[in-house]
Amino acid sequence: MQLDGVHHITCITADAQGNVDFYARVLGLRLVKKTVNFDAPDVYHLYYGDDAGAPGSILTFFEFPDAAPGRAGAGMIHRLRWRVGSREALGFWSERLGAEGVHVAPVDDAIRFTDPEGLALELAVVETDDEPLRARATDIPAEHALLGFDGVRAYGPGDELEDTELEDTVLTETMGFEMPGPGEYRLAGRRTATYGYDDPPAAVGLQGAGTVHHIAWCDRDAEHAAWRGRLAQAGERPTPVIDRQYFLSIYFREPRGVLFELATPSPGFAIDEDPEHLGEQLRLPPQYEHLRDRLEAALTPLPNPRAEAARS
Repeated sequence: MQLDGVHHITCITADAQGNVDFYARVLGLRLVKKTVNFDAPDVYHLYYGDDAGAPGSILTFFEFPDAAPGRAGAGMIHRLRWRVGSREALGFWSERLGAEGVHVAPVDDAIRFTDPEGLALELAVVETDDEPLRARATDIPAEHALLGFDGVRAYGPGDELEDTELEDTVLTETMGFEMPGPGEYRLAGRRTATYGYDDPPAAVGLQGAGTVHHIAWCDRDAEHAAWRGRLAQAGERPTPVIDRQYFLSIYFREPRGVLFELATPSPGFAIDEDPEHLGEQLRLPPQYEHLRDRLEAALTPLPNPRAEAARS
């Protein structure tokens, strides 16, 4: 059994329109699915990614319009890291983001900045043989486009775990991460991914707009059910397998508190839309299709930047 890097990362926004503008227009990601939260159908669940909506490129947001600003703290992911192809790409993004009023901080072969709600982001030059997961945008040269996720940084709990070997055991022996250094982990499946811990700030974390809800690691379709048994045998408390329409999911919390998901690569985002027109229409889970008229009237209209550009 092997995990194949990041499947998706899910965050929280209080502003769906601003979210689409930043991630689809400014960062050039494709809005691959416009749907609703399975557990709260009155709010959006937005998916961004590369042109195909491939695992490893997917960033999703739950929209809660009344959500207060959040703050990453102990046991929470605090930074997302994408790959780019070169230092020239970093220069392009520094200029583009600066023109949007975004403060950019260079660090080694990377730049760091935040989205409009304070979520910490990083673009990094990463040498890899992985397939580049690139979205097509008319005003972003292909050689400078984002190329999929490299990984995330999380805050540890601050104090040592009661069992100092527990975290390493879950991530390495159970999940298959390599451990190049203390608090540093690397997956080496069909796609590579990094996961690391930093010391937490003094302030207690608050889940809210601009924070990460969970990270999903990509498993393999034929192994998904077996992962649940493996996690339970290792002393974790995984949920039952949950059908999320575009993938199957299992959730659990790793020992430092971060919510993990294992998600299948299939069936993918083209199951209910033409691949050429992903994200252009509101798609509803079958159990909510009877609510379409009410939901379409209540949800804020969200034009797809790619569709708008094609018409102009």
